[in-house]
Amino acid sequence: MNRIVLFVVIVLAGLSLGAQEEPLRPRIYGIGWVRLRVTNLEKAKHFYEDILQLKEFPNKCFTPSAVCLWINETQKLELVPTSSPDDKGGLDLVGFFTVDLKKMRRYLYSQGLMPGEIVQNERQYFEMRDFEDHRIAFESAFENLGNVFSPVSSKILHAGFVVRDICKEDKFYKDILDFELYWYGGFQDQDVDWYEIQAPDGFEWIEYMLNIPANADHKELGVQNHFSLGVKDAQAAAVQLRKNGLNSFDGPEIGRDGKNSLDAYDPDGTRVEIMEFTPTQTPCCRPYTAPHPKP
Repeated sequence: MNRIVLFVVIVLAGLSLGAQEEPLRPRIYGIGWVRLRVTNLEKAKHFYEDILQLKEFPNKCFTPSAVCLWINETQKLELVPTSSPDDKGGLDLVGFFTVDLKKMRRYLYSQGLMPGEIVQNERQYFEMRDFEDHRIAFESAFENLGNVFSPVSSKILHAGFVVRDICKEDKFYKDILDFELYWYGGFQDQDVDWYEIQAPDGFEWIEYMLNIPANADHKELGVQNHFSLGVKDAQAAAVQLRKNGLNSFDGPEIGRDGKNSLDAYDPDGTRVEIMEFTPTQTPCCRPYTAPHPKP
């Protein structure tokens, strides 16, 4: 009898240990949310609503006091007025879709990280910082608002930010979150100035902007800390932007990545890269190593 009891105790102990095994990473589907700090909300709204023709949906923001502009039925842009006169605005947060926020938080805790509390507004989300202190978020699965595509662009393709230590950031995005290499290249073939990694269960990517001086001014940081909207035809997008009243932008031109794109700048100098989904030429430096997004 004692042997039977001992056997049962051992089995139950084994089951208990199995239940405490390190949790698996929930799926991460890509970028669902970009938040910008803006110094003049009305000017910013004019740029994003009238020039880029993004549609506002009141009361659909995660962030209090923000204005929500939707690129498609699941991806959105938030404009948040700056809270300090010294804040010149810019990219503030990149949010990713995941299927289960509670499981994602448990997974991040198991990796030694400290994600924020889950917040319930229109949908649930939580925020945290990566290893170079960039603010990111995870939001709950998609909310379909219907067909709200902008005539200019149908999708957020990527967001980019200045990275000082590529190995440090890779430990966060590649080792913990399982992002995969999409492409990298530089101004010269032997250089690495842009390093793009794709969400593990989707097609959007984030871009490390490398080799940026530590004393870069606001104008330079506005170029580097950016986000991208996808288009089928960059030339057609340029025509549409001129019709909408934007006469000053860079391009379209084919970049080192082989894709045709143009660069527009919002009133705070934040770059919006309007880019075709697929390359029209062979990229410099390295081939693409992951699938391209689709419209």
